[in-house]
Amino acid sequence: MTDQAHQASATESGTPEIPGKPTSASRTTLSHIMTHSDTNLLGTVHGGVIMKLVDDAAGAVAGRHSGGPAVTASMDEMAFLEPVRVGDLVHVKAQVNWTGRTSMEVGVRVLAERWNESTPATQVGSAYLVFAAVDADGKPRQLPPVLPETERDKRRYQEAQIRRTHRLARRRAIKDLRRQRAAEGFED
Repeated sequence: MTDQAHQASATESGTPEIPGKPTSASRTTLSHIMTHSDTNLLGTVHGGVIMKLVDDAAGAVAGRHSGGPAVTASMDEMAFLEPVRVGDLVHVKAQVNWTGRTSMEVGVRVLAERWNESTPATQVGSAYLVFAAVDADGKPRQLPPVLPETERDKRRYQEAQIRRTHRLARRRAIKDLRRQRAAEGFED
């Protein structure tokens, strides 16, 4: 949705219009050197450590974009592409891909490089998280629309819309199935 379309939609729904923010306004990179305390039983960095870094970076981006508190609503997908080792310098790059009225998708890329070598960083993971902007009482609050700047940003925006459609359809299908099973007398 373009900024003008979002503003027209906001005006029609009676909510005040919030000016959009470009993708670059909240994009961030968090970097961390992995140590022995980050390892699992196999001697590589524990996936949960990487997931925390992903959530931290995504949360910073969500807070920046929304101009206040934002909470993790879901982690749509977390792909681990390569193991991360002790001594790797991990870079977690995050940006807002898409915004709705009160929620946003944040895309995250995880890269790793040896801390003591000059080789290029390798992508070791990726994730998509959904955040909800909340007020001081934890109630949803309106977000500014994200304004994609580059062709890559526009592609990410479109892909995020597809993921949102699938998330909502999956949620509806599960709720329908549970209602059906309850109506048939099955207790879960």
